[in-house]
Amino acid sequence: MTDDLATLMRQAQDDDDPLLALHATTALRREIERLEAVQVRRARVAGLAWAQIADAIGVSKQAVHKKYGRR
Repeated sequence: MTDDLATLMRQAQDDDDPLLALHATTALRREIERLEAVQVRRARVAGLAWAQIADAIGVSKQAVHKKYGRR
């Protein structure tokens, strides 16, 4: 997965074709969202409060709970 992310990052930054760079950027965003969701679940299972998770992500407690609390 690390190689895939590195490849996508290079494509997003360096590709001369703007459409390919946009596709790579979108794929990166999806993967980052997936990884964030995994880490939020891990944090909740470990007993961390929504406020702690929100602080780590840099959003409000309400925002993190709304995005991940109902899954």
